[in-house]
Amino acid sequence: MAEAQQSLMDMWASDAWRTGITAWVDDHLARTSLHRTGKPKQVHLRPWGTVYRVPTNQQPVWFKAPAPATVFEVGLYELLAREAPSLVLAPISTDLDRGWLLLPDGGPTLGDIANGPDFVDTLCEILPRYAQLQRDLAPHVDAMLALGLTDMRPAAMPARFDEAFSAVSGWVTGHGDSTDQHLLHRIAARRAAFVAWCGQLVATPGIPSIDHNDLHAKNIFATDGRFTIADWGDAVLAHPFASLLVTLGFVRFHLRVTAHDPAVIRVRDAYLEAFTGIASRRDLIATADLACQIAKVTRALVWLRSLEAAKNPANPFAREPLVWLAGILNDDPLDPGS
Repeated sequence: MAEAQQSLMDMWASDAWRTGITAWVDDHLARTSLHRTGKPKQVHLRPWGTVYRVPTNQQPVWFKAPAPATVFEVGLYELLAREAPSLVLAPISTDLDRGWLLLPDGGPTLGDIANGPDFVDTLCEILPRYAQLQRDLAPHVDAMLALGLTDMRPAAMPARFDEAFSAVSGWVTGHGDSTDQHLLHRIAARRAAFVAWCGQLVATPGIPSIDHNDLHAKNIFATDGRFTIADWGDAVLAHPFASLLVTLGFVRFHLRVTAHDPAVIRVRDAYLEAFTGIASRRDLIATADLACQIAKVTRALVWLRSLEAAKNPANPFAREPLVWLAGILNDDPLDPGS
């Protein structure tokens, strides 16, 4: 498998492959008002995917080829563009057989242009729209499962915990130290509590839907007052409120504040406002805390998927799945640490 991954990366970096995708891009740009004005430039080459920037007579366009584990993103873009066109970039072209995606330029990211109060104000404007996207996509859960999104809905999470624990145990056995071993024992002892949380979340308000799973300012584009959400390769099916784990964690990190800072609370409440009709504010907040606590296991699994593609136990991020899994030991639902 390691050789297969390396072969995939070698292929993505080869002149022959670049020639092939260039011809494909040219063919599909010919159906628009755009035409290529220079050679595609590879801006990302990772085991989990590659991205090329393609200059055109107008704005650049972006070619993306996800790895097999996240190739669902290509079909997901088609679904998103059809069901939530105001919040995503409509693909210029997709190729489901090859797993190729051609996107227009989204402009600067929110992380590039907004800071301080502007950053919070803009998030508070975007998150209710994202929440509405989740509500709009809830009837399409089966279609998203068919595309290949992983089932992280509350009822599936006890089994997902076991999956994550098994994989993390293997890493700790081969590469961890005594501190990691102790942490692993504490996580194992927490399983019964985690299963109980999952049962509670099943009974709470909120219909399972898509969770972007990496929704932060660097994945939100801004152009002429329009905001679009990009990079759906980490997406899963989950309780919708699970999305707040990464988003609010990023707000804390970006502003260097605690989970109870007014800015964090304001962003959380702006998102939850879209669900006001289904429960009281108190119940929505409690559900959000529970969903975020459970979503730490989801994050561990998403990291494991990325690291599995990398096939490198010495990867500087190799401990991240353990860190996220150990987050369930912390009563703070937004803290991934133990």
